Amino acid sequence: LVCYFLASAGRGVSREELMEKVWGYDYYGDLRAVDVAMRRLREKLEADPANPQYFMTKRGAGYYLQK
Repeated sequence: LVCYFLASAGRGVSREELMEKVWGYDYYGDLRAVDVAMRRLREKLEADPANPQYFMTKRGAGYYLQK
């Protein structure tokens, strides 16, 4: 997940794109699994996960890595 964000730094990536590129398949179930993975990633890497500085949410689009 981190590697994909580094390769896509500054560009927004959708939940669907993350599911396909990171987990390697089209996922037809609940995309909230991506949200859970992002929350866990922020808990590990952000100083304040509630106010992230690096792994940002772009409303209606997905996520992006702040440059």
